[in-house]
Amino acid sequence: MITLASTSPYRRQLLKTAGFDVEVVSPEIDESALKMQIKDPKALARELAQLKARAGQRKTKNPWVVGSDQVAALETQIFDKPLTKENAFKTLLALQGRTHTLLTAVCLITPQGEENWCNETRLTMRPLSEAQIRQYITEDSPLDCAGAYKLEKAGIRLFESIESSDFTAIQGLPMIELCNRLYASGWML
Repeated sequence: MITLASTSPYRRQLLKTAGFDVEVVSPEIDESALKMQIKDPKALARELAQLKARAGQRKTKNPWVVGSDQVAALETQIFDKPLTKENAFKTLLALQGRTHTLLTAVCLITPQGEENWCNETRLTMRPLSEAQIRQYITEDSPLDCAGAYKLEKAGIRLFESIESSDFTAIQGLPMIELCNRLYASGWML
């Protein structure tokens, strides 16, 4: 069994789809304070993933814990989960016609210790009209997703190109690298 220190249904589903028995614990960390302090997108994603994993570790006896966080960034501007339709509109308006980065950081705690890494995906969004953006938000309601899009749904239509070493990172957890590191740490099939 692996403990997921996240309430993300997307991360849980990725693990379950890959055949993992998953225990979910809520990490209950104060992300807002950290987001005010750390302005570098990659550093923020890594710190949040690490804090989540460590908080999750305190809530379980399981030695295998995964914490993860995603940050969408256009250069140094960070785009959080929009939570409202208006914020989603503002985010997509800023990203349309441009290339941004989706950073998916992971902290894996194993019996041997702690490993941290960050997957970087470059996404080029096609130029979109305000009407197209509003239609997409109505269709997919991407209010709980960094960057305000769901690539596993209609959000794929918003993009001209995506460059990633692991397509699952876009959904919240880079499963290829996670599996590689789990097996290197002694995880059994």
